[in-house]
Amino acid sequence: MSAPELPSIFSGKVITILFWLLLMGSLTLFFNGFIQQRDNPNKALSINDGNQGEVKLERNRAGHYLAPGLINGHPVNFLLDTGATHVSVPAGIAKSAGLKAGRQSMVTTANGVVHVYQTTLDSVQLGGITMQNIHASINPHMSDDVVLLGMSFMKHLDIIQRDGVLTLKVPASGY
Repeated sequence: MSAPELPSIFSGKVITILFWLLLMGSLTLFFNGFIQQRDNPNKALSINDGNQGEVKLERNRAGHYLAPGLINGHPVNFLLDTGATHVSVPAGIAKSAGLKAGRQSMVTTANGVVHVYQTTLDSVQLGGITMQNIHASINPHMSDDVVLLGMSFMKHLDIIQRDGVLTLKVPASGY
């Protein structure tokens, strides 16, 4: 009599365990997506969104504007930084994008004075905006996951910030 009950008890426990594992996995995927959207609401920004010459970015929960883009055709993540004079590329990204380090110079950053290497980016693309020959620096002291998109790129654009949305637009006179 106890032999037939063992498989039903065993299968009930297995089903319960599988249910909880699937529930936990589903919740993990949901909350990971929620956190990623909260931290980078522009993650799905398309380069070919049909809105040539204009980009609208949402501010993340920390108040920053992050967005995917391209440097010389190489995919990167940008952090828009109006306090940065040039586009600042971490050394790891510079290497994978094939950038050539030029003249060494010293710059003042939020973390103090550091040495960087001057370079020129053949192209920088953010959404429907593409610019050529942008001055940049390769910074060996930065982490390898975010490029600071500084004023050497943004000075060519009209910039409007309103209600947590940053609009970047190529002026009617062009770049």
